[in-house]
Amino acid sequence: MELAYIKKLIKLIENSGVDEIEVEEEGKKIRIAKRQPVQGPSFQVALPQAMTQSLPVPTSAPLAAPAAPPAKAEPVYHEIRSPIVGTFYRAPSPDADPYVEVGHKVRKGSVLCIVEAMKLMNEIESDIDGEIVKVLVENAKPVEYNQPLFLIKPS
Repeated sequence: MELAYIKKLIKLIENSGVDEIEVEEEGKKIRIAKRQPVQGPSFQVALPQAMTQSLPVPTSAPLAAPAAPPAKAEPVYHEIRSPIVGTFYRAPSPDADPYVEVGHKVRKGSVLCIVEAMKLMNEIESDIDGEIVKVLVENAKPVEYNQPLFLIKPS
C-alpha cells in the first residue's frame, strides 16, 4: 500500500464519525483506529512487519493535533454498515447508474448498494430516512463484516 493511500485513510477517519477502519488489499492489511488522548485525537496504525520496514519512522516528537477553537458540534451521521463479508457494488449492473450518489435523499428501505457473497447478490437497504453524505467504499472492492459503507445525515 502506498503511503499516500494510508494518509488518505487517516484523513477519512479524521473527518468522519468512524473510529476505526481495517482495509485488506493484495494480501496486505492495515487497521487505523482513533485514540482519544488528553490533548486530542491521534491515530494508531497497525502494519505488517514487511511494510513497517519500508516506511520512514519519525525520530522527532509525536505530532500533536493543533488546538481548534471551540466550534459548533460536529453533525452526527448515521453509518450504514455491511451485514456480511463480500464485494461491494454501487449499481445493479456494470452499465447501470449507481443506486445512490452523495446528496441523494433516501427513505427507510431504499436500496443503497449490493454486497455479493458466494455468488448471491444481497441488497443493502437504508434503515433511516436521510441524505447520503459520503460513500465510504469504492465500487467492486471487498468489504468486511460491519464495515461502514455510507454516512447518512438523518432527516
